[in-house]
Amino acid sequence: MISRIAVIGAGTMGAGIAQVAAIAGATVRVADERSGAVSNALSRIRTTLDGTVSRAKTTADAADAAFARISAAVDVDAAVDGAELVIEAIVEDLATKQALFAAMDALTPASTILATNTSSLSVSRIAAATTRPSRVVGMHFFNPVHIMQLVEIVVHPQTDLAIVPDLTEFVGALNKTAIVVRDSPGFASSRLGVALGLEAMRMLEQGVASAADIDTAMMLGYGHPMGPLRVSDLIGLDVRLRIAESLWQELGAPHFEPPPILRQKVRAGELGKKTGRGFYEW
Repeated sequence: MISRIAVIGAGTMGAGIAQVAAIAGATVRVADERSGAVSNALSRIRTTLDGTVSRAKTTADAADAAFARISAAVDVDAAVDGAELVIEAIVEDLATKQALFAAMDALTPASTILATNTSSLSVSRIAAATTRPSRVVGMHFFNPVHIMQLVEIVVHPQTDLAIVPDLTEFVGALNKTAIVVRDSPGFASSRLGVALGLEAMRMLEQGVASAADIDTAMMLGYGHPMGPLRVSDLIGLDVRLRIAESLWQELGAPHFEPPPILRQKVRAGELGKKTGRGFYEW
């Protein structure tokens, strides 16, 4: 099984990916060019692990062992050294990701698998920045990583499908389920999730029902664990807006056009849980 991992990007997603990989027994190096980002990520991981101990979900020894398998790297070069799999979890910007993948391509042997955690960008276009597009895939994790069970493995036309079983096995070791999807705008999850979330926003705009009642309809009527407006708040309304705009541009479908209420909230800085206010008060 894949056991030596590098995670580039120490934000919420990067920290979560590093944590679940370490719990599964992998050795993980984490790098981020932002000052203090990795130390902050390690602090959050420690707190989360301690929480699992206090809830009797794991033992203190197991939590300590997992934490010991995660280390900070001084830069990308140090992080990817010896890694079998590198997972990128930086800002959702195509040019920035392409520049990173070009750099990682030069720093790693041809056998290393390079994965992007993008939720909406073209994996094929990211792979084109490298000399080994056959070893580039999407690995789309969900927030919070230590709780959410799905990982989308995104393959593009040049992906060597022989690497998919290894990635599926790795995802299984993380106690998660992998689905394999073709590289297309929004993949499977974001495309469906954004369509539902935007329609819920339009219903709120039109006064069909309150945010809480719209969410309750989907939870009790369709068995969703959480309603689309609360999910949007957790993801971040600014993130939802960027993904919606990307899908609208790529697919041209009117149901992906961001509704005015979403744009208004983003302009007002009401981005959801991370700012304390979105469709709900947090």
